[in-house]
Amino acid sequence: MENTLRKLRKINGLTQVRLAEKAHVSRSVIARFETGRTDLSTKNLTKIADALDCSMEEILKGGQPDGETA
Repeated sequence: MENTLRKLRKINGLTQVRLAEKAHVSRSVIARFETGRTDLSTKNLTKIADALDCSMEEILKGGQPDGETA
């Protein structure tokens, strides 16, 4: 999941800071998740998915659109 968030963030042309601002979370939440030091709460996962205009499932399933598997 960590690499998926980084990949989606970069595809959207966002820095950790900008994604954090759009998702209304701290940059450290993004950084800790991307480095595998913590898991995202459902609340933060929802905020980040909304900011990236994707589903939570896309983040959890490796960036695959709904219904597709890697």
